[in-house]
Amino acid sequence: MDFAELLDVLNNKQREAVSAPLGNYLVLAGAGSGKTRVLTHRIAWLIGVEGVSEGSIMAVTFTNKAAAEMRHRIESVLSDGNQRLFGMWVGTFHSIAHRLLRAHHLDADLPQDFQILDSEDQLRLLKRLMKLHHFDEKSFPPKQAAWYINNKKDEGLRPNQIDDHQDRQEREWIRIYQIYQDACDRAGLVDFAEILLRSYELFLHKPLILQRYQQRFQHILVDEFQDTNLAQLRILFNLTDTPHGDAPNIMAVGDDDQAIYSFQGADVGNIHRFRKRYPDHASVVLTDNYRSSQTILDRAREIITQASGRLETSMDIDKQLQAHTNDTNSQVTLSALPSHQEEFAWIAESIQENITKGIKPSEIAVIARRHSDLIALLPYLNHGGIVVNYERRDNVLDDERVQLLELM
Repeated sequence: MDFAELLDVLNNKQREAVSAPLGNYLVLAGAGSGKTRVLTHRIAWLIGVEGVSEGSIMAVTFTNKAAAEMRHRIESVLSDGNQRLFGMWVGTFHSIAHRLLRAHHLDADLPQDFQILDSEDQLRLLKRLMKLHHFDEKSFPPKQAAWYINNKKDEGLRPNQIDDHQDRQEREWIRIYQIYQDACDRAGLVDFAEILLRSYELFLHKPLILQRYQQRFQHILVDEFQDTNLAQLRILFNLTDTPHGDAPNIMAVGDDDQAIYSFQGADVGNIHRFRKRYPDHASVVLTDNYRSSQTILDRAREIITQASGRLETSMDIDKQLQAHTNDTNSQVTLSALPSHQEEFAWIAESIQENITKGIKPSEIAVIARRHSDLIALLPYLNHGGIVVNYERRDNVLDDERVQLLELM
């Protein structure tokens, strides 16, 4: 294809990121600013213009769906969709780490047919083990045990590496972790946090394997960087920490203002750690928004500027988003309420008011982060005579944590 056309469809800042010389880059991409387009076009630019081998590229995304979409978009851009990508790794941190463990199971001290435990499997196993070892579930809830174990693994800690600080309860949590891990090792079971930790340990203890992948993947691109945790960051640092000066290039795309998954271990501080680890990096800021009206963007900014530790203040940059939509009628109402009950009542009353004004119920949606919040809201809607078509959708907004209500 004509690679001039590759840049023609981009705005100035997108073009700057896509066609940048080889090196390390931090792309701060505001909501709706076309970050996926930048990533896919950057990869196409590396292959088509810089002559980079497909097999030397690793692209890390936040979901498997995003990985499949990215691969499809890159193939569509290259050679009008006739070129297929062979050798390039595109996937989530977990899928890439899983691939590493399958390829090097002996070096990772795993059986060839090791099995993956999902969160429900992990909880069932913990309940069984804690009952077997006579732990009181009131003092040591299995869900809290799962959180403790996963958190310690995200920190890169094995039971024998945790300091109990002479605290009896902490010693018991460590003991639960050890009992659980011993059972997993005997049965060839690997939970989600273990996939990352075991991959990190593989690189740590097998330098020749690490060197092999450092030499292979010369270009690493990471999407949604603000949602990475410390375990994922360590793997990236492993891959780019070469002693001979031939370190791979890394492009991290993210936005500290969109960091909302700290409850799952994500650490927005990783963006600051990136800047410190790669002092020679260049930054590109995408501020053209193609999703929302300026009214929505301005109100969002009013809220986010109150957050502490933002890059906008620490880097002396302006991340004010500018809308590129024709919508001038958007209205935003912000309401902070002291309790969930008052919040649910306010939502139900607001819906009733909108219906009274002639807005169709089918044009109203309620979006929540947690499934339990929507369940708790239903009685308030029913009490107000609002008929609800409730459906739990796992892929709304490409995120299984977002749930949706539709009104009839």
